[in-house]
Amino acid sequence: MAMSFTRYWHNDMNSTLNSTRALVSTFLCIALIAVVPVARGEQDSTLSDREGIAFFEQKVRPILAKHCYECHSQQAVKLRGNLLLDSKAGWQRGGDSGEAVIVAGDPESSLLLRTIKHLESGLEMPPDRPKLPESAIADLATWIKLGAPDPREDVVLETKRADKSWWSLQPLQKDFQHQSIDGFIDERLAQQGLMRNPPADPRTLVRRMTYDLHGLPPTNDESNAFVDRYADNPESAVNELAERLLASPRYGERWGRHWLDVVRFGESIGFERNVIIDDIYPFRDYVIKSINDDKPFDQFIIEHLAGDVVGKDQPDIEIGSAFIVAGPYDDVGNEDPVAKANIRAATLDDMITATSSAFLGLTINCARCHNHKFDPIPTEDYYRLRSVFEGVKHDRRIIATLDEREKHKASIDPLNEKLKELEGKRAAMDLAIDERAKQALAAMKFTRPKVDVHLTEESFEPVEAKQLKFVILGQTSGEAKPPNHGIGAKLTEFEVWSAAEPTLNVALASNGTVADGAKSAVAEDFPEAYGPHYCIDGSRGEAWFIGNPSVLTLTFAKPEHISRISFSNSKGDRDTDESKVRGTTPSEYEVQVSIDGETWTTVASSAGREPWSESHGVALARKQVITDEDEKSLQTFDAEIADLRRQLAKVPPLPVFFAGKFENTSAKTQVHLGGDPMKLGDEVVPSSLSVLDQVSTPYSLHADAPESDRRLALGKWIVARDNPLTPRVLANRVWQHHFGTGIVDTPSDFGFLGSKPTHPELLDFLTTRLMDGGWKLKKLHREILTSQTYLQASDYREQAANVDQTSRLLWRFPPRRLSAEEIRDSILAVTGNLKLEPMGGPGFRLYKFTQNNVCTYFPLDNVGPETYRRSVYHQNARASVVDIFTDFDLPDIAFAAPRRSVTTTPLQSLTMMNHSFMQDMCESLAAKLNEPDKVAQAFRMVLQREPEIEERDSANTLLNEHGPEALCRALLNTNELIYVE
Repeated sequence: MAMSFTRYWHNDMNSTLNSTRALVSTFLCIALIAVVPVARGEQDSTLSDREGIAFFEQKVRPILAKHCYECHSQQAVKLRGNLLLDSKAGWQRGGDSGEAVIVAGDPESSLLLRTIKHLESGLEMPPDRPKLPESAIADLATWIKLGAPDPREDVVLETKRADKSWWSLQPLQKDFQHQSIDGFIDERLAQQGLMRNPPADPRTLVRRMTYDLHGLPPTNDESNAFVDRYADNPESAVNELAERLLASPRYGERWGRHWLDVVRFGESIGFERNVIIDDIYPFRDYVIKSINDDKPFDQFIIEHLAGDVVGKDQPDIEIGSAFIVAGPYDDVGNEDPVAKANIRAATLDDMITATSSAFLGLTINCARCHNHKFDPIPTEDYYRLRSVFEGVKHDRRIIATLDEREKHKASIDPLNEKLKELEGKRAAMDLAIDERAKQALAAMKFTRPKVDVHLTEESFEPVEAKQLKFVILGQTSGEAKPPNHGIGAKLTEFEVWSAAEPTLNVALASNGTVADGAKSAVAEDFPEAYGPHYCIDGSRGEAWFIGNPSVLTLTFAKPEHISRISFSNSKGDRDTDESKVRGTTPSEYEVQVSIDGETWTTVASSAGREPWSESHGVALARKQVITDEDEKSLQTFDAEIADLRRQLAKVPPLPVFFAGKFENTSAKTQVHLGGDPMKLGDEVVPSSLSVLDQVSTPYSLHADAPESDRRLALGKWIVARDNPLTPRVLANRVWQHHFGTGIVDTPSDFGFLGSKPTHPELLDFLTTRLMDGGWKLKKLHREILTSQTYLQASDYREQAANVDQTSRLLWRFPPRRLSAEEIRDSILAVTGNLKLEPMGGPGFRLYKFTQNNVCTYFPLDNVGPETYRRSVYHQNARASVVDIFTDFDLPDIAFAAPRRSVTTTPLQSLTMMNHSFMQDMCESLAAKLNEPDKVAQAFRMVLQREPEIEERDSANTLLNEHGPEALCRALLNTNELIYVE
């Protein structure tokens, strides 16, 4: 029934879906340098142009076709070195180096001739074949000496790879034909015979702009106020609205979410263990605050790479460098040198990938194993970036002000000094007692062997028992003074044997025995794990992890006559290597029995057994040599030490966050041949990337440069005024989030496999405005928001759509569906449940987190008001599934998500109709409908407008027949709520 007053986009909805291009990657075998040189000729160089062309056709073209076109032509299956020799433009442009391979009139300087003559080691052409005949080499040299006449002027190059002449690697354009956004858009539209839509109505505009900048709907009062102001002065109304929205803290929450997508921010480590990270949220808060403060983005980027350097002792800045470690990483560890090197290489690769894609819009990670197959990025560039991050470790560190550090030091230093003194005195006393104990141990006689982890037995006189206790007093921990308990030890099986023949294990659960005992490990996803019942299941596959108290209590089904017990902490026979899985075993114990559960008798113990280790023996002997005076002194020391530790515990610790540790390293960075860390090539040093050496000022550091200098130098180079990539990429990202698609629709790939800009001059115009405005985003926002291109209506026109189906040329404002976070936040907002305060701090969870050997994230079916915060504060764990987020295309945060996909699935409708969250919101909204005209009130709250006549009739019918909750469910499921025009 709700559908009767639901607004549809009809054809418009198709344009909200992302169109994906299938990119077929051809694996090209790339030569290490761009091209090949030639040789000298002895023929006359005074031929006429006509005769020169004839010489080319008769002599040179056949040589090139026979020996070169296979690898260096448009028809080549695998283009080598990105060099084309089947056109004049091809050899003039050159290959990967971007330099012409022929210097007309100078054969000796022509790289083509030098490689053909085999004068360049490792670059002999043709490769793996005999050198060309001397006559052919002489003809090529003559041709070059003649000035390289080439009639192939009309050949159009269809590049299969990018070189350094690629559009995004060029300096920014400085002079523009237009001085406004609309001029560029209108010119491009006119070329296609199109024109923009007229302006949108004010109610549409206020909703569009509020979602654009806040990710939330306007209130009904805000919408009405804008409509009234717009009627008086549209231009002033738009400007005032933009200023109000940009000044709100909601702006940073919305646009901070965009940036967190770009930098692959997540709050668990990913991979197989996927442990949650509870203390990286300050980076999220730093991003939101920086954007709200309109921090210059060049400064923002430097802080991402070197916040600890430029903002030392300034936590609000220093936390920025958590960007480097905000991605997934494998923390399992491996002592195998090959595996360890590969894990480290993958860890650094994440940092390299994140840095190059977020700031430069380049897929530099594709050059990890070989020269980039599509962009002019040599493998050395990848390892130059790696050298910057060699000293970075995923870890936590103290982030505090200098004043906080000094106050903390003044508080704990005196206590630590006194504690050290007392612990020293106690240790000296312990040492003296141990010396006496060693002497006593030498004289002690042990009548029985030590505990055997595979099987230990204790026999005693037959006794009747209904219950039996195994009281654990010590374990095979190997410590100098084992604690007088068994907490943390393990047992795989415990047996109790009957006295009568044939003997039976009466402890088996299958005989009705029940085991009870505390456990030291808990698996939330498997409550049965690690329990004492595994000791009596007749199998050594599972174990009891002994807790506190360290007592195993068995209750038999009936009184039993018993005479022997045995226990094991082994899963296999003696030949099985269990060194990494076994754990410690009870080594001191008593066996007690009872018939009534109240009176207990000790029938066996570990007395007389050989100590497990020397330290264990010393601990046993201490009991014989320690005096009452010794005990009293040790107790005094312990009391004073405990008191000092309590005082230390009361001192608030310095804040510690997951922001990475940065350490100087002596490790050299060498190219990994084929990406294999065990095959090392040439050494590289921290330096700028050669891919931009023709437009930006390079830098280079020594191999032993301090770790902090490396990251700071990289940051400054990335945001240098002559680096055109970084501001282009940033300006494109801003445009993308205003119009749904960037001028380049592959926002983190400005290379050959990315898209070319639809409006290249406009992109440079926006980039220049951004830089001239001090790298501040708000100024660029204002220029976009007040343009007629942005303010136009989204009305669909079939004729225009036939020319530009997806509205990339912006003949209309492209409608869009809300993102996952916007949908949830909007539902909370319109039902009056959204909590905007407090901002920041630890995130909330819409899942249950459990941790055992691995971590598991269970989506919650029911959530409470404590979760009704903005979705940007949700603790997003990698591989976690949260219905309303995942169903609406929340990206996998194991990777950066510079552009989100938009799908339409039946599951989305089911979630919106039936999820418990939606049920709660419908009930909440229905409870707030307290006006006589409930339909109008509901429309104003949910859609910020009055219902139309037909809508009112349908809604009243629904309300009268099914109640207010049904009306609320219908409104919360309208397309109008989750689409923006």
